[in-house]
Amino acid sequence: MFKGGLKIEAFKEMSEDEEIETFPSPGKVAIALSQHTGLPSKPLVQKGDKVSAGQVIGEPAGFISSYVHSSISGKVGAIENRNLPNGKNSLCVIIEKEEGVEASSENRARKDWQAMSPGEIVEAVRKAGIAGMGGAAFPTFVKLMVPEGKKAGCVLLNGCECEPFLTADYRVLKEKTFEVIEGLQVICKALSVSKAYIGIESNKKDLVKPIQKHFKNLKIPVDMEVRVLPEKYPQGSEKHLIKSVTGKEVPSLGLPIDIGCVVFNVQTVSSIQQAVCEGVPLTERVLTVTGLVKTPKNLKVKIGTPISDILGYCGGSLTGASKLIIGGPMMGINIPSADMPVIKSTTGILLLPVDTVSTKEIQPCIRCGRCVNVCPMGLVPSEISRYAERQRWEECKSLDIADCIECGCCSYICPARRPMVDLLKWAKAELRKTE
Repeated sequence: MFKGGLKIEAFKEMSEDEEIETFPSPGKVAIALSQHTGLPSKPLVQKGDKVSAGQVIGEPAGFISSYVHSSISGKVGAIENRNLPNGKNSLCVIIEKEEGVEASSENRARKDWQAMSPGEIVEAVRKAGIAGMGGAAFPTFVKLMVPEGKKAGCVLLNGCECEPFLTADYRVLKEKTFEVIEGLQVICKALSVSKAYIGIESNKKDLVKPIQKHFKNLKIPVDMEVRVLPEKYPQGSEKHLIKSVTGKEVPSLGLPIDIGCVVFNVQTVSSIQQAVCEGVPLTERVLTVTGLVKTPKNLKVKIGTPISDILGYCGGSLTGASKLIIGGPMMGINIPSADMPVIKSTTGILLLPVDTVSTKEIQPCIRCGRCVNVCPMGLVPSEISRYAERQRWEECKSLDIADCIECGCCSYICPARRPMVDLLKWAKAELRKTE
């Protein structure tokens, strides 16, 4: 088990028993060309073009980039910049729904993935436009390409979903168990590994037996094992999941592959199964709508759907809603308007009540050390944040700020209510500019 972290109330009961519901196809979508890590995609359509669902509308602009597909059939109404829920401003393809335009039927036949080579699997994932659906949105095909001199020894399925309130991954793992396990096998074949772990927190023990039933019918020789882990935030961070499951530590500034591990989110794995086995590109995802909404839900929505439409579908906000957060309360982003589109990394839509949002005045640091005790990366957030306040970026760097995963534990525990995560994010951004 990793050091630091927090035991915080989960609030899962609001939506964990809500089965995945398909959100009606929206009348208009805004498909961002920069909803993944790396270079924005290059648009392949123009205003006035007719497109079908599943059609490629953006192509990679470099190696670390991604294909982008239309999520509905219709007509391109505009190509313009929009603010996104991940904090970016991106060129978006605005598509207005048109009846009678059929979805693309290209590559929809069931694939014999067992006969595919690792290279063919990687290419199928690349062409499907899959990016990590747990938060970072890194182009997934790159993870399936082991760098020269490295070797993958095991695959980890991250089923922890340790952020409070969010239950979308839990529902996917519960309702789409076959698809997830098949996707995990596909990944193991692509990486030529024979060991896979499925990590879940102890509040999801009901998934263990249903998952294990599928181990009897694996199509390739893979040793799969479910590991039930204590509820502890940020258990779902890939470095901490690796430590909890394997006992190994990813080195400072290193990657999981440096110690032979590759980690995938539940919905990323499900999307890989859809792409490789069914020929379906990434055009939709499951997200949780919860908090101060009239009807909390787990919804399967088209990429590009306006967040305002989704909130309306769930009955709108209740009296007392204070902040609209995309993601969970710890690492999510507070957005000023619901007039933004869902992107591939949108895990949840959370409305928080007034009494859960701190209104206390920020006080000077009292050097209590609580942030040091809970930091899962072993950093000294209080010291780094003080240097950040003074714009002393090199001192921040010398204190290993690059290892910060922006989990929010320091800000959560701080009795002075100091915005340490915001300060650390600022310092990291400034250092990236200089480097």
